[in-house]
Amino acid sequence: MYDVVAIGELLIDFTVDRVQADGYPVVAAHPGGAPANFLAALAKYGRRTAMVAKVGDDTFGRRLRETLEQVGIDAQGVAVTGEAFTTLAFVTRDAAGEREFSFARKPGADMLLRPEDLPLPLLAGTRALHFGTVCMTDEPARSTHYRAVEYARAHGALISFDPNLREPLWPRLEEAREQMLWGCAHADVVKISDSEVEFLWNCGPEAGAQRLLEAFGARLVFVTLGKDGCCFANRNGVGRVPGLAGLDVVDTTGAGDIFGGTALWGLLESGKAPEDLTPAEMRAIAAMACATASLSTTKLGGIFSVPEREAAQRAAAQL
Repeated sequence: MYDVVAIGELLIDFTVDRVQADGYPVVAAHPGGAPANFLAALAKYGRRTAMVAKVGDDTFGRRLRETLEQVGIDAQGVAVTGEAFTTLAFVTRDAAGEREFSFARKPGADMLLRPEDLPLPLLAGTRALHFGTVCMTDEPARSTHYRAVEYARAHGALISFDPNLREPLWPRLEEAREQMLWGCAHADVVKISDSEVEFLWNCGPEAGAQRLLEAFGARLVFVTLGKDGCCFANRNGVGRVPGLAGLDVVDTTGAGDIFGGTALWGLLESGKAPEDLTPAEMRAIAAMACATASLSTTKLGGIFSVPEREAAQRAAAQL
């Protein structure tokens, strides 16, 4: 039995190491993909996890499978294809310091995950399944995600969802909206950013959380607010946790994923149903998730940036 299985993109993030005199960046390769970053937090904190994905039959694909096993994530569900290269993502910053994403993915191996690639015993034997929308941009991966969610739910799994909107990947933003709403309608636990709430419903964090609870049937919602922390809500109440201040931020890549993984870890640790958490319990989970995500920004990359549990707990106590 696994605690959490995640399905989606497994890729290489290239982040800027320095900028040369001619203006071109020197980049460093890091293992990533939102679902893998998500699982890295759970595995770091002792939960049994597994990844379902597809990589290319190339150096990066082989290295990614090795990395998952290195950090304690079962890679038996990672298929390999010779039809496309492992997907690459390039993360740069614009003049205002905002991240910009470019993808070498036309197609990338992650887009070619097919229903026959699904390891059904993994999906039938997990307490929770997590997914996002990056691999829902195209077929066959979109239908494969539908199948995985429906199969896991039919076998009693809790469904966790993070929209993780990456606008450059979508030919039409209305299509992105449709897939994000499908995910929201099929999830028990939703981790979503304030910018994604605004994109979907043009409202604030608390209003977005209430919409997810009342109109979509979510049982527990976390709305991340960047450096300002997060909003949390279930049927028992709503509240906020501030962000962790005074950090030397190096790279925010993967921070939201690590937040989500830590939040689900906290839920599993509680032993309670998502809708039964008290406001105080939700706040404690959110504080730990905020602390973990914040500390992860002091290192490059996602998978290897998850802080030690004790350090995160000390930081969470300050919030």
